[in-house]
Amino acid sequence: MIVDRVVSAQVRREQNVGGEPHADERVPSRRSRFVNAMLRLLPSKKRLGSAAAVRDKARRLALRPASHLPRGLGGGLTVTLMHGAGWPVYHTAPAIRPYGGNIVVFLHGGGYIHEIVRAHWRFIGLLTRDGNRCVVPIYPLAPGATAADVVPAAGQLLRQSMREAGDAKVIVIGNSAGAGLALAAAQWLRDREYRQPDGLVLISPGVNASLNHPERRAIAARDPLLDIPGTVEGARLYAGGLDPSHPYVSPLNGDFDGLAPMIVFSGTRDLLYPDSVALADKARAAGVRVELHLRKGQPHNYPGLPTPEGREARSIILRAARRGLG
Repeated sequence: MIVDRVVSAQVRREQNVGGEPHADERVPSRRSRFVNAMLRLLPSKKRLGSAAAVRDKARRLALRPASHLPRGLGGGLTVTLMHGAGWPVYHTAPAIRPYGGNIVVFLHGGGYIHEIVRAHWRFIGLLTRDGNRCVVPIYPLAPGATAADVVPAAGQLLRQSMREAGDAKVIVIGNSAGAGLALAAAQWLRDREYRQPDGLVLISPGVNASLNHPERRAIAARDPLLDIPGTVEGARLYAGGLDPSHPYVSPLNGDFDGLAPMIVFSGTRDLLYPDSVALADKARAAGVRVELHLRKGQPHNYPGLPTPEGREARSIILRAARRGLG
């Protein structure tokens, strides 16, 4: 049973430098090992090896027209472009039953400087064809927009989605930077005594901008996608005038009392995975129900990959969206 493999938030940490906590001990599949090797051939790792490279990339991206058209959704659904919080917001629904199902608010990743991409839209298409209605905010990016504005606007948009949901449940799904934004927006709602969404699904969440623990160097060497200098710089650009430790930027530092139930996915080849472990520990200590799915040998955002591990994670996410986390 999948539920029997959920890793307790009270994980055992190894004491050696770069040691992994007790993760799901299943050996990574052959397909997963192949995909990890292929990921190392992409330019992502090199670009994130330098803060200057990330600044230059953000500057060049800011000069381009926004490219957020829904490419890769697939068939069997309807798409409507609306606006909320001053942002473009796409709404997708199954073509056959456009008014049924739960509502998924999807917050895309991209290190706060990249627009939504085809892989995100494919995942949204999967969620929609499974019977959900998806709300996809195209939030503005750093350095032109920063956390001080983006987090409250995201909170307002979540509040609007919940007001309009009727009897449907509202599940927030975010990956990477989008998962950090989802958690920060949930904290913003709680601080104003607004209702929480019915669940948070956080995929490889970026919730701690410092990345300053000694073991990060060893983890970075294993990660095929992320590196420390560029990841920290992206968060700094997003922080703007805020200290990067501020909960809007690093929601791991925020209060977890009263937050929605959570499912968290991470892998031990992900630079960010120690923060997923800490997030689950902190949520559980605050009385928040949390499942941590920590998979041995899996990279950043592994639930989106074409691997057996990715397919299993997607099945868990689809079930959570369909049934809710309550």
